[in-house]
Amino acid sequence: MNAKAIVIPEPNSVELREVQLTEPGADDVVVQTFYTSISAGTERMLLGGRLPHPMLSFPVVPGYESVGRVAQAGANVPPELLGQWVYIGGARCFVDVNPAWGGQSSVLIADYRRVVPLNSVEPHQGVLLALAATALHGVDLLGDAEHASGTQRRALVLGQGPVGQIAARLLRRQRTWVAVSDRDAGRLERSSADLATLAGDTPLKEALGEPVHTIIEATGSMAALADALPALAEGGTVLLLGYYDELRLPYMPLFLKQARLLTAREWAPGDLVRCRDMIADGTLDLRGLITHTLPVAQVSAAYQTALNDPACLKLLLEWAA
Repeated sequence: MNAKAIVIPEPNSVELREVQLTEPGADDVVVQTFYTSISAGTERMLLGGRLPHPMLSFPVVPGYESVGRVAQAGANVPPELLGQWVYIGGARCFVDVNPAWGGQSSVLIADYRRVVPLNSVEPHQGVLLALAATALHGVDLLGDAEHASGTQRRALVLGQGPVGQIAARLLRRQRTWVAVSDRDAGRLERSSADLATLAGDTPLKEALGEPVHTIIEATGSMAALADALPALAEGGTVLLLGYYDELRLPYMPLFLKQARLLTAREWAPGDLVRCRDMIADGTLDLRGLITHTLPVAQVSAAYQTALNDPACLKLLLEWAA
């Protein structure tokens, strides 16, 4: 079986080409892809050859934000999955290329336990499940420790890309006071926050008025986080929700405030389903986060827009003919 896939054959090169797929097994579903998206964080680093992992050797099929319909089901697959809209976070079904994470393909083959039925969630919104679950996992890691004093938790979210936008919305759902900061005014206009401040206009400590218990770093920039550390309260927490080449921070502000540093590794089991259900019942509103749509045939333009246009929060790639 063959499929069309987005392939990164070497650093700084992306193309749409035919690839060979493995044969599906009894536990597998064959998913016909309708929508995917481009992760501006991990796919930027992958395209630049900056993800040092043995499984990520070129050529690779990128992507972990795919939505499609189950077109074929193996003998051991629950029959009700056939025909359903599902989210799938990539696949390892390629013969001649490596998956990283293998979601950008017109056909995907995976164990049926790896797909998430979308139920009543609009299919195009399903591509946001991975980033929503990533943000949810990070917010969950914060726990309730900051509430021990009996005061309302105050949080600053750096960066209003999709993960930062969703993290802010999840925090407000918990009745946290939320400030957001970004270099792009258009992104701030889409934010859900008690205070929005344009990065570089006013020092964050001054703009916030009072210290924050939590700083969530969602820009991928150590410089942005270093600039925000003076706004952190004594005993506060820094949560890293980006992906970084290396950690490079001034130690003194962290030391003086006895700060906690947390890292969040993607999502935990069950987070994708939790996010799906929150989107379905309206407790997590992701409207407005998909700002651009292009057909997959325009793959080069799509990557240029998704990775370099600050007005692009999330780009939807359409695979249907």
